[in-house]
Amino acid sequence: MSVTYTYYVALPFVRTGDGVAAGQGQECPNEPSPSGGQNPCRGIRANAGALAFKRTGDPNMGSFADATILKTFGDISENLDEL
Repeated sequence: MSVTYTYYVALPFVRTGDGVAAGQGQECPNEPSPSGGQNPCRGIRANAGALAFKRTGDPNMGSFADATILKTFGDISENLDEL
């Protein structure tokens, strides 16, 4: 049985000796609001920037579509394909 699921993730970016690197992503219980008012990912710790993205797919099959970036904040990597 195929089940489609969308999950939302906040990904912090931290400063390193080599520039900026992605930190540990945090799954959010639901979609962040566009206004940021009721954003469940609001408390994520980042000292350079962050981005929020979503992916949709079937976790039972391990099959997910490419991520869709919802919002970016601050100083993040220019080449997100490396993530």
